[in-house]
Amino acid sequence: MTNRRKFIQSITALSSLSLTSCGWRLADVRATTASGRSDQLYIYTWTQYSDKNLLQTFSAQTGMKALVDVYDSNEVMLAKLLAGGGGSYSLIYPSDYMVQKMVDKGLLMELKRDRLIGLENLFPQFQNPSYDPKNRYSIPFNWGTTGLLYNSEILKEPPKDWDYLWQNQKFLSKRMTLLNDVREVMGAVLRMLGYSYNSQNENEIKQAYEKLTTLKPAIAAFDTDAWQNQILAGDLVLAMCYSADAIRVSKENPKFKYVIPRSGSSLWTDTIVIPKSAPNLDGAYAWINFILQPEVAATISQRLKISTPNYAGFEQLPNKFQKNENLFPPDEILAKCERISPLGQFEEVYERYWTQLTSS
Repeated sequence: MTNRRKFIQSITALSSLSLTSCGWRLADVRATTASGRSDQLYIYTWTQYSDKNLLQTFSAQTGMKALVDVYDSNEVMLAKLLAGGGGSYSLIYPSDYMVQKMVDKGLLMELKRDRLIGLENLFPQFQNPSYDPKNRYSIPFNWGTTGLLYNSEILKEPPKDWDYLWQNQKFLSKRMTLLNDVREVMGAVLRMLGYSYNSQNENEIKQAYEKLTTLKPAIAAFDTDAWQNQILAGDLVLAMCYSADAIRVSKENPKFKYVIPRSGSSLWTDTIVIPKSAPNLDGAYAWINFILQPEVAATISQRLKISTPNYAGFEQLPNKFQKNENLFPPDEILAKCERISPLGQFEEVYERYWTQLTSS
C-alpha cells in the first residue's frame, strides 16, 4: 500500500470543539503530563496525513505537543520498526492488512477498552472488522475504495470496468497511470479476469502478469501520488487511484470523475494502533479518543473528503455529503469489493511477477 490521503485544507474548525461532552476530561491528561510523564506525542503516519492545525488543536486541548514523522508505504513503516527505528512512536497508522502482519510479529499493544471513549460511535462493520476482530489492536481512521479517475471532457464514454484500459490502450497511451502497488494492480487485473484480489493460484497470477505486460507500453508510470498534479495539468486523462485522492481532485476540478469498476475493486481501511514500544500511553489514548469524537470525525471527513467509519460523525454530515456514492458507495458495489489480505510466503509470487513487470 502506498500513500493515499492528503491533508490539503486546514482543519481550523476543530479548534472550537469541546472534548468534554463525551466524558473525556482533559484535566486528567494534563495531570499525568504534569506528574512526570512525557508531554510529547510522536506519531508515525502516512506522508500526507499530517496537518499542523489538527496537531495544534490537539495540543491546545491536552497540553501535549504532537509531533509527526511520515512514511509513504506500509512496507517502509514495517521495515523501520523491525530495524528498531520506531521506539519513539506512540501511534502508527497502518492499513488493515498490515495490522494483521504487525500483530503476527508481536509489534502491537492490545488496546485497553476501558481507556477508550467512543468505540460505540463506529459503524457496526467497523466494530468487529475481519482484519482485527473486536478492534483488539486498532481503531479505524478512514476507509475507501480503489478505482479510476478520468477526465470527462476528453473521455466522453466513461470507463465502466478495468478492461477499459486495454480496449482504449492506443488512445490512452502514456496518458494513464497505475498505482505503484503490487497487490492493488495485480488484484485489479485478477478481479477483471474473474479471480480474487487475494488469489493464491500462481497460474492466475501469471495470467494477470501477462495481461499487464500487454498494457505496460501504454502506461505513463506506476505512481501513487504525482499523478494528481499531472492530471490537473492535462498531462494525463486517467489514473488508477484511491477514492480519497480522487474525490479531492474532483473537487478542485469537477470535470474529473471517479468510478469503481463494476467487476470489483479493493476496499481498504487505515487504522490507528499503539506499538508495544510506545513511550507515551496516556498521549496515545488521548489522541485516539480525540479522533473518536463524533464532531471531530465529521469535521475531518468534510475537510479531507474521506469516508468516516464513525457513524455518530456520519450522522452530523450534510445530507449531500452522506449521499456521495464515491465516499459512501451503495451495498451492491461494496459487495463486489475485497479487502487485501496478507498471504504469507505466497506474497513472494506476487513480488516476483511485479519485479519482472516493472523492471522490464
